[in-house]
Amino acid sequence: MKTLVIALLSLASLCAEVKLPALISDHMLIQQDMPVRIWGSAAPGEAVKVVFRSQTLNATADANGKWAVFLTPSAAGGPYELAVNGITVHDVLVGEVWVGSGQSNMEFGMARVKDFETEIPAAKYPDMRLFTVKRVVKGEPVDDVQGSWSACTPDSVKNFSAVAYFFGREVMQTRKVPVGLIHSSWGGTPAQAWTEKSYLDDDQNLRTYLTNWDKTLTDYPAKKEAYETTVIPKWQAQVAAAKAAGTKPPAKPAEPVGPGHQNTPAGLYNGMIAPLTPYAIRGVIWYQGESNASANEARLYRRLFPAMIESWRKQWGEGSFPFLFVQLANYKTNGWWPVLRESQTETLELAHTGQALAIDVGNPTDIHPTDKQTVGHRLAVAALAQVYGEKVVGSGPMFRQMTVAGAEATVWFDSVGGGLEARGGGLTGFAIAGDDQKFYPATGKIVGQTVVISSPDVKMPTAVRYGWADNPAVNLYNREGLPAVPFRTDRWNQANSMAILSRVE
Repeated sequence: MKTLVIALLSLASLCAEVKLPALISDHMLIQQDMPVRIWGSAAPGEAVKVVFRSQTLNATADANGKWAVFLTPSAAGGPYELAVNGITVHDVLVGEVWVGSGQSNMEFGMARVKDFETEIPAAKYPDMRLFTVKRVVKGEPVDDVQGSWSACTPDSVKNFSAVAYFFGREVMQTRKVPVGLIHSSWGGTPAQAWTEKSYLDDDQNLRTYLTNWDKTLTDYPAKKEAYETTVIPKWQAQVAAAKAAGTKPPAKPAEPVGPGHQNTPAGLYNGMIAPLTPYAIRGVIWYQGESNASANEARLYRRLFPAMIESWRKQWGEGSFPFLFVQLANYKTNGWWPVLRESQTETLELAHTGQALAIDVGNPTDIHPTDKQTVGHRLAVAALAQVYGEKVVGSGPMFRQMTVAGAEATVWFDSVGGGLEARGGGLTGFAIAGDDQKFYPATGKIVGQTVVISSPDVKMPTAVRYGWADNPAVNLYNREGLPAVPFRTDRWNQANSMAILSRVE
């Protein structure tokens, strides 16, 4: 009996020393056909044994208590158990792992999606696993996140990212493998908050974000004091007056931006992305850009966004893994969304990137359109074509070149698939200009893989634009149902953007 008690106490001590990160837990899904890191902490010098299927791996915790091993690539399947010393991780699947990140349109939950009444009850997929990262801002990269894995059920999916869910469902059903989705997003946040700090600091243009943030922090104490001593008392008086008059009281003024704010450059990367980077993944889906679509930042985004992608790829250490993103949807706003969309499209110059359009499924008066099914489908189509080698067309028509003959401009496209078509009537969304740089609505006709554009107001065309508006009326598609990518052939009217943008050209 004494020997048994000592053995049990020793085992309890061993279990207490070894700690696994949140991602390595019950119901987890690990990436197939790829070396998979299993890591954690233990007492310095502690021996760690990892057992998974037919593999047994050993490690020793270093002086800081860190240890890691790599499982050899496994085929899709499960469920299995993973044993780490005295800890057993139950119900482990092997399949395809994708990270979904961005701002509110990625965060947008299934409970608000179009047709949620039928979509949520149908979400019964034991081979789909969901993990949502708790929102947190950190000043330096951290080792772990808060969250847990769950099988996809109507209850677990209702607050999960709708875009990620619809993407994952199609990949799972088409590829016939389990799919794991790690959701890490935060509404209203700019891309600089998701970018590793050194990538901002090493670029003289992007360093502006750090400089401006330093000023924000310097100004914060005075603004905070004014908020508490002036703004709030004034608001309280207004509330009292409104109540006395029987009218609606004003909303409480927002606190000044300061330390710990979600827009802190690199703050969300540190707290919500860096801890994920040891985990093997197939790729990333991304929906963000609204918070960078301003006069000051729309063009700068074409430097910021690729820098963010490269910063993630470097830290993950998997090379140029697939990074698929959603172009901004149609929405009536400030006039800078076309430039932000152009910046997104230019990011396709990075290897293994793909773009899904939402230019036709937005809501002109709501920045959060509810049709996330189409968005998820288009991301999945891009993945199936570019990542998985399925024989599908992964993109809508993309501008290739323009030629001019007399009063007509002919626009040539790539990714035409089975051919070009105008949906719902004659072609819309095209504009044409001459050397005077004045654009006029243009009529167009589809001729093979081209569109021929003209306007009676333009005798000698020099530039064409398509979908160049916040909320354009566009209807050019390929026959696979994917919309044409907005574009312009000119680079006029850039001088008023921002002084810094002259260095970005």
